[in-house]
Amino acid sequence: MAVLLPTTLVGSYAQPDWLIDRKRLSERFPPRTRAKELWRVSDEWLEQAQDDATLQAIREQERAGLDILTDGEMRRESYSNRFATALEGVDIDNPGVALDRSGHPNPVPRVTGKIRRKHPVQVRDVKFLRANTDRQIKITVPGPFTMTQQAQNDFYKTEEEMALDYAAAVNEEIQDMFAAGADVVQIDEPYLQARPEKARQYGVKVLNRALEGITGTTAVHVCFGYAAIIHGRPNNGYAFLSELSGCTACQISIETAQSHLDCSVLTDLANKSILLGVLDLSTREIESPETVAERIRRALPYVSVDRLIIAPDCGLKYLPRDVAFGKMKAMADGAAIVRKELASKA
Repeated sequence: MAVLLPTTLVGSYAQPDWLIDRKRLSERFPPRTRAKELWRVSDEWLEQAQDDATLQAIREQERAGLDILTDGEMRRESYSNRFATALEGVDIDNPGVALDRSGHPNPVPRVTGKIRRKHPVQVRDVKFLRANTDRQIKITVPGPFTMTQQAQNDFYKTEEEMALDYAAAVNEEIQDMFAAGADVVQIDEPYLQARPEKARQYGVKVLNRALEGITGTTAVHVCFGYAAIIHGRPNNGYAFLSELSGCTACQISIETAQSHLDCSVLTDLANKSILLGVLDLSTREIESPETVAERIRRALPYVSVDRLIIAPDCGLKYLPRDVAFGKMKAMADGAAIVRKELASKA
C-alpha cells in the first residue's frame, strides 16, 4: 500500500569526517571541477571507504524512518561535478571559469568538443543502493541546464546547443539508472532559479530532452542554493517555477522552510507531485516534529495530499552528521503527525 506523505532526502546526506575534509569543503563554493584533495582516504581505498559511508547513510535513513532512500551522495565532492567531469568533450585538466550563482568566478569544466556520455557514471551507485535496502530508492543526476551554466563553452555556437548535448548525456544515464533498479531519478536544476531569463529561453526544452522516452518516476529539484553557501532568500519567492508545469517530470522539488515560501504558488503546478522542502538548513537547530508538521499543513490548502512528498529544502551535505540525522528524524516524525491527523478525519 502506498504511504501517504512519503519522506525522502533531496539527495545528499552529511559525509563522515573520516571520509572527506569537511572543513575544507565548507570553506569553498561547491566544486565544479574535480577536487580530489578533499578526500581523506587514498585512491587505493577510496571506493571501499565510499561504499562503507554509503551503507552508513542508508542505515541512518532507515533508522530515521524515511520511505524513499538515496545513497546520500557519499561518492561526490559536489552534487554536479562527478557526472559533469566524466563526459567526453570536457577538458578537466585545463579548467575554464564561470560565474557561480553568488556572482563570483569559479573554476569549471571547459567544453572543447562535442559533449557525449562515454560510459555509465552513477549506475554502480544505483546497484549498490538497490542491493542494500528493501525500501524504494532514488538517485540524483545534475541537470543539463545547470551543467551548461557551470561550464566554459569553447566549442558550441550557442549555449542552447551545448545544453541539448548535455541533455542527451543525462537521458542515457537516466535510462541506465532505471534499468539498474532506481524507483525515482531526480534531476538537480538549481540554476533554473539562478538564471531565470536563460531558463525561459531553453530551460524546459533541454529538461524535456533529458527526459525524452523515460517512463519511470522522475523529479526536478529547484532551490536557492545550499543555505551554508548562499545565505539570502528572495522576498518574492521563485523567479522560475510555474514554467515547470510544462516539463515532463512527474515531481517538482522546492524549498519552503528557509524561504518562508507562499505555498499558494504551488497551484501553478497542479499537474505535478510536489517534493515539499520542510527543513531549514540555514540553522543547525533541529526542528521539532510539530514545527515540521506545521510546515506541511501550510501546503495542504494548495496541493492534494496524495501529491505531496516530504523532504528537506536542499541537501544535508554541509550539516554535522548528528544535526543532519536529527533534522531527518524530525521530518519523518512530523510527517507521521500529519498522516495521523488526516487518517482521523477520513
